[in-house]
Amino acid sequence: QGQLAESGGGSVQAGGSLRLSCAVSGSPYCMAWFRQAPGKEREAVATIYMGSRVTDYATSVRGRFIISKDNAKNTLYLQMNSLKPEDTAMYYCAAGSWYGGSCSFDSWGQGTQVTVSS
Repeated sequence: QGQLAESGGGSVQAGGSLRLSCAVSGSPYCMAWFRQAPGKEREAVATIYMGSRVTDYATSVRGRFIISKDNAKNTLYLQMNSLKPEDTAMYYCAAGSWYGGSCSFDSWGQGTQVTVSS
């Protein structure tokens, strides 16, 4: 699916906003943002299916985060609003293909750190 490169992480106070960006090469079937906090399993935060533009969000971020893709810039975004300390994690961009009836992620970025202080 090509290479992925995230940017836009940083430190912010609770209630603030950040926008993550992911430069994409190729045309994946689906893309997503994952996150992993220390001592916790990696979780899918938001997914977008490129053909239909259908999106899906984890319950913990629904209504606060927005995933989108600018095809002209080949860039995936994650707009994060009303950030909470529990959103603190390393965030990863991922791209995938249609496999076995669902999206199978096979390309990953290096990650960008998001830290939310109370």
